[in-house]
Amino acid sequence: MNFSELSRVIDAVSKERGIDRSIIIEALEQAMLMAAKKKFGPTAELEAHWNNESGEVEIFQFKKIFKTEDEIGDEDSEICLEDALKLDEEAAVGEELGIQLDAVEFGRIDAQTAKQIIFQKVRDAERDIIYKEYIGRKGQIISGIARRVERGNLVIDLGRTEAFLPRNAVIPGETFRPGDRVQAFLQDVADSSRGPQLIMSRTSPEFLKALFEVEVPEVAEDIVEIRLCVREPGERAKIAVFSNDRDVDPVGACVGMKGIRVQNVVQELRGEKIDIIPWNEDITVFVRSAMAPAEISMVRVIPATQTLELVVEDDQLSLAIGRKGQNVRLASQLTSWKVDILSKTKLAKRTKEVLAELMYIDGLNDTLAQSIYGCGFLSVAQIAECDTETLSRIPGFADTESADSLRERAKVALKKLEENPLPKEPEDEDPRRPKAKGEKPGAQLTMEDSSDSQLSGNTAKSNAAARLKEALAKAKSSDSVKDNNG
Repeated sequence: MNFSELSRVIDAVSKERGIDRSIIIEALEQAMLMAAKKKFGPTAELEAHWNNESGEVEIFQFKKIFKTEDEIGDEDSEICLEDALKLDEEAAVGEELGIQLDAVEFGRIDAQTAKQIIFQKVRDAERDIIYKEYIGRKGQIISGIARRVERGNLVIDLGRTEAFLPRNAVIPGETFRPGDRVQAFLQDVADSSRGPQLIMSRTSPEFLKALFEVEVPEVAEDIVEIRLCVREPGERAKIAVFSNDRDVDPVGACVGMKGIRVQNVVQELRGEKIDIIPWNEDITVFVRSAMAPAEISMVRVIPATQTLELVVEDDQLSLAIGRKGQNVRLASQLTSWKVDILSKTKLAKRTKEVLAELMYIDGLNDTLAQSIYGCGFLSVAQIAECDTETLSRIPGFADTESADSLRERAKVALKKLEENPLPKEPEDEDPRRPKAKGEKPGAQLTMEDSSDSQLSGNTAKSNAAARLKEALAKAKSSDSVKDNNG
């Protein structure tokens, strides 16, 4: 191969593979240098440089100049002054002289080694280019053609490289055949010895968010934010949206005219149902939306155990729980709170039992018992084991002395109950739901009737008074507890 042809080959490979010309030249220099070292020995000081004018790789051997031949110990790295002056008139003792060598006569083994070095360098450069290209696309949707299955993973051809779609990242029930176009979320890009490893997913919540970014311009432009997203792939998903522009309805923007935007997303997800709800910083309002389509009658917040207790009408209980608990499970994941659901019948029954037990505490009237129950205490034992600070949050027991007195009286009542326990009515609850565990006493609860849209603008004292009055009214109407006020 002549030199002009070598230059043309370098240009062609550079253009075809998309690799910088300097990388190929560097690989060629390295290959030539290694071949030269095999010919002249490992002790020879050699350098290889590409000459753009001649289009060839020039190899130089460097030797240190000594005055006489008697001083020379290694002819591969040393030269006498007399011989050096023949090559360079300005040569001087102590300097190093670079001697250009004739083109290396490659043997079969040397040529094969050089070829391997060049190919390896080109492959490494290609891998680096692909890695840099796709690491910048991590977190985006990419598409390719399904080719084959390896160890349960679907191999997807992206053109210059391949990606893997793991079996657990495929939506349950969907199948792909060779030649099918696959669209998925680029979840991870790992740089390995075998080249970039691209991992895709169709089950990630981020895939759902990315689909909405494609379908909804307001989401792509950050006018509408998808703040939370949870999925059970192939079944149901819930997303919480928020608008940074008060003139833009976030839910309407995601749904689109006649539902066209959300339907495009549903079609891509093979019919997965999507609930789009407005995000709200008030957890009592937010959880109502998250539980859609069920209607919530009352929300009780227990911050100490990060629990939301939801009360629904008896005919709404199955709808609230959802198929195999799916609705309440997704709502819990979306809000990051534990969610317990009670029917009104069960709530009335529990209220009656708890108030009856609390009345064993000496000195309590109905109003105080309702106040204690409204703060999340469901048994005398909880009060007896509670600390003074928590008890002092109960309206009517604000000072330390009253809180300590309540705890001591609860301990006495607990002994009475251990000796003469209250008879309990048989449980009558939905068999699909496990029994709710007893909550630890927490901070004051927020009780909210279905007719109220949101608690706002009231002081803590007025809120507490309103809740007490509401609880008393319900107790009277249900004839579950006699009114001992006065």
